[in-house]
Amino acid sequence: MADYDRRQSGGHNPRKRRYRDDEDHYTPQREHRGPHRRRNEPPVPVRLRKQLVDIADSPLPGITEEIRSIANLVASNYDDLRLRATFVELALQLVEEQPLKTPFVAAVVLVLNTLTFTPSSGSQNGGNGVTPADDDEKMAEGDEKQTKEAVPIPTSGLVDDLLTKVTSHIEESVKVGEWRTVKLYLKFLACLQSCLEGEGVFPILDTLFDRAVELQTASSEDTIGTELVKIILLTIPYAIAAAPGKFEKSAVELLDKTDIIASEPHALQTLIDPFFPETDEKSPVADLSFIGLLQKQLQSEANRGWELSCLPRPWKMPLEDVETQEKLDNCTKHTLPIVNFPETLVAGSRPLFPEIYFSVYVNQEISSVPPVTDITSCLVRDSLLDTINILHFNRSITARRLIDIDNYFADGTFVSRATPFDQLRDVPADKSTWKPEDVAVDAVFSQLFLLPTPEQKLVYYHSVLTEACRIAPAAIAPSLGRAIRFLYRSTGIFDLELNNRFIDWFSHHLSNFGFTWKWAEWTGDVALPDLHPYKAFIVGSIDKEIRLSFAGRIRKTLPDGYQSLVPPEKDQEEPPFKFEQDSVPFAQEGRELAVILKRKAPDEEKKKLVDTDIQAVIEKIHSQAIDQGLDPLVTSTDVFTTAVLYVGSKSLSHVLAAIERNKERLLDAGASSDPARAQIITAVTEFWSAHPGVAKQIIEKLLNYGIVNPVAVVQWALNGFAGRTRGEALARSYIYEMVLNTVAKVTGRVRQVVSPSTVAATIPATTDVDMSADETKEQEIKSMRELFQVLEDSLQAWALGSKDELLEDGTLDGPARDVRDKLVRRWGERWLRVVRRRSAIEEAFLLEASKAAGGENGPAAAV
Repeated sequence: MADYDRRQSGGHNPRKRRYRDDEDHYTPQREHRGPHRRRNEPPVPVRLRKQLVDIADSPLPGITEEIRSIANLVASNYDDLRLRATFVELALQLVEEQPLKTPFVAAVVLVLNTLTFTPSSGSQNGGNGVTPADDDEKMAEGDEKQTKEAVPIPTSGLVDDLLTKVTSHIEESVKVGEWRTVKLYLKFLACLQSCLEGEGVFPILDTLFDRAVELQTASSEDTIGTELVKIILLTIPYAIAAAPGKFEKSAVELLDKTDIIASEPHALQTLIDPFFPETDEKSPVADLSFIGLLQKQLQSEANRGWELSCLPRPWKMPLEDVETQEKLDNCTKHTLPIVNFPETLVAGSRPLFPEIYFSVYVNQEISSVPPVTDITSCLVRDSLLDTINILHFNRSITARRLIDIDNYFADGTFVSRATPFDQLRDVPADKSTWKPEDVAVDAVFSQLFLLPTPEQKLVYYHSVLTEACRIAPAAIAPSLGRAIRFLYRSTGIFDLELNNRFIDWFSHHLSNFGFTWKWAEWTGDVALPDLHPYKAFIVGSIDKEIRLSFAGRIRKTLPDGYQSLVPPEKDQEEPPFKFEQDSVPFAQEGRELAVILKRKAPDEEKKKLVDTDIQAVIEKIHSQAIDQGLDPLVTSTDVFTTAVLYVGSKSLSHVLAAIERNKERLLDAGASSDPARAQIITAVTEFWSAHPGVAKQIIEKLLNYGIVNPVAVVQWALNGFAGRTRGEALARSYIYEMVLNTVAKVTGRVRQVVSPSTVAATIPATTDVDMSADETKEQEIKSMRELFQVLEDSLQAWALGSKDELLEDGTLDGPARDVRDKLVRRWGERWLRVVRRRSAIEEAFLLEASKAAGGENGPAAAV
């Protein structure tokens, strides 16, 4: 039977089946196994891309093997012109997008510079343009030529291609003011210093310094010159590390020259200081200008023999690889192409400001981050900030790079990952105590709290910290905890704008992790006055948490001492309608208006009937208000606005629909008088008093509709409401949001009309006007300046303590009043600093826009 060919009928399954009696002829080695499948290796370009992109990402030792492998891969396929172009393009892309890997990419280039390529008989068609006909012609030349030994070709020619591309990119970046890109390419060239002829990158740095001197001489407030000096100082250490013992003299001479600019505090430094202590105190970062620190650190390194211990030196081969190291030490030298700079240097698309070194880990018992006296602090911070801001399109990769930072710096720069802070005491005295997690978190916070504005949206930095926590919770969470405690202790001297950024981030971050925090640590601060910075932070954070969730859930996460901060009325999703109570004046009229407003009016005729009924009720209110000695317009506005809010109280979309239906009447009410306009805002804030975030959103919508204007909002907040609360409103974060969002709308509008070509695409227009008309520009600029003047006048009175509401207050006396008045004056000063900075920035923008218009349109336009 075993010899019988048993096959399925139909011919559709030709496989032969084995039966039990076939076991006699069964070979175990063939069990479930056929001939080995051929494994296809990925194409060379794919392998090259993967290896180069992943370079230095592994925490395991063996980076020199990675470097040699990539260099050998390129060298063995040197005849493939497309592969060479791919390598050059990818290398420069890595330099520009992943700055942490720049030294390692440079090491690949340096090793490649020492290799050779030996052509083989079959290597002529590797993509270099050799045709089959050419190949046949060569084969026909005879056996004698075929037997000749091929001559090795140096692969160093690829370095010349790379240098040409780099210098071209530098010139293009300088023209458009992309100074970070210039810095990154110069850093790359500095890492290639050992294979460059002559002084290498230093002539370019000398040219940059000459231009910086010209700019600083022309204006003490120039920021381009400061940026050029920063680029010079950040390039020098890489050049010294790449070619030790050869260019120290050039570096010291350059440092002697940059000291003139770097050591002088910039005129705008006080404007962007993250701290604002009281008059008799000094800012903790007053002497921490970034380029000033760099200058001192480099001078210190020069005195110590240029240790630069944090910088990786992947071009240094292991002791056993003496041959490769000897080739690197005696490599082919290349002439660096000349870089031409334009006559006029521009700041680029993003305004430049002097930088201050900010850290949330200062004054710790044990240093978990590099001190400002060590150059590691600036070099690591610079690389991390470039990485964070360049990779803004992928927060996950950014977080991963931050967690892996110890891979990209010299061994021993940091302690092991996730080392508890308490165990740093046990680290030997000659070893580093710097935690990579602290350094990474510190870098993100330095951007989150950057003045006047960070490069990316604030929520991006929020998301990076969230991703880092999710990837490595055990390592990042303790670092964040210590940072939060430092920031909380600093709320009294922190810039007010940064204080509110801290509230936003803190509440947002907790919302991603179940709203859990060790609130018990701050329980004692709940009893402080509402004007105290600690209490203001706690109240503002809890309010933001409720906005991101709901009151009941947040209440459960808080200890007993905090329960009074989440009163029962916050549980109500729809606020009560005050006119339901007969004891409230005009209760009957309020209920009548609510009933009328709820009617559906599908056609014009019914709408007219509704309007007639509304007008009848409003006239009744006017009559009664006059009899009672009240302002009839204010009274009717209050009743009508409250009724509109009640009808739309189910959700934000409902209230917007209600406002839209009654827009004309609200516009008339707002235009009737200043008190009536203010009453609209009062009605909104009183109706949504338990949910101030909703009130803020509605007021912003009223601004968009033109029902209230920016000046009315500012005067209501800083004069009306702040006056009624005797300055306490200045400590409420939602009032700050309301005012500063209003200012942002006005300044955004000005930027839109002044430079529509660059800004209009990102800021939605609010009115249908001719954006290029000079009259419109002048009117918008005038309105902005008037708004800043109103802010200045209102806040100046609070800062000086000369507000009538404070002087005439009889509710407090003695020490309690002195404490209250001091706190109010302090809040006024902090508000005033924010407003003055915003005003100065906008005036600087107008000045630059005027210069740009003059350059584009000629002298007439400038006039």
